[in-house]
Amino acid sequence: MIKQAKISDMITERLESMILDGTLIAGEKLLPERLLAEKFQVSRPSLREAIQNLTAKGLIIRKQGGGTFVTKSLNKTMTDPLMDLVASRPETQFDLLEFRHALEGMAAYYAALRGQSKDFALLQDALQALSNPALQQDKEAEAAALSEFYIAMSKAAHNNVLMHVMRTMQPMLVENIRGNLAMLRSGADVEQTIQQQRKEIVDAIVAGDPIQARSASHKHLEFIEQTLLDINQRDATVQRSLRRITAE
Repeated sequence: MIKQAKISDMITERLESMILDGTLIAGEKLLPERLLAEKFQVSRPSLREAIQNLTAKGLIIRKQGGGTFVTKSLNKTMTDPLMDLVASRPETQFDLLEFRHALEGMAAYYAALRGQSKDFALLQDALQALSNPALQQDKEAEAAALSEFYIAMSKAAHNNVLMHVMRTMQPMLVENIRGNLAMLRSGADVEQTIQQQRKEIVDAIVAGDPIQARSASHKHLEFIEQTLLDINQRDATVQRSLRRITAE
């Protein structure tokens, strides 16, 4: 005889999936118990039991009189050491760019393969948001908006592990993008090229062409990487020339 799953266990699994795919993020406050029970169309006792299950697993915390929250420290152990490394060693910016080839290429591929119309709409909205001229005056806001573009692409891939990794890495991704933007703006006029490359990624995804989507993603990151390397090499050459002039 097959044992019927408890309602509370089903709610537990549903909430776990929402945390895993980034629908619920670290530190986010859950809806009040009554509204959450209505959303899942279950009784409040079943919902309470599910919340207790997640609390026991360390995924959720309850604050007396303050509500129920996704645990803030979920991503801390993975993110903080890497953030410190990126901040203290500029060369790791290129290591992260190489890693992004794998993650974003995979995201683009599976987004084209599995994405639904609502996923495409969110991705196109995220791309459109990047064309706001005001963003170019605020590097922090632009970096955050770009990270949301890549998160939207990952969400469209419908792979929970990929989504969780991207969400976990998001603070580091924002920092990498911010640093790249600052260097690109100081040493190269590539804005239109990069915007067109992002559009090509989205167009391939919406067209349902996974090979082209992955190729467009790789082309985009390769262009950024090569441009940054060229800027670094040029700056190093300038510094050597200045030192030689000073020595003379």
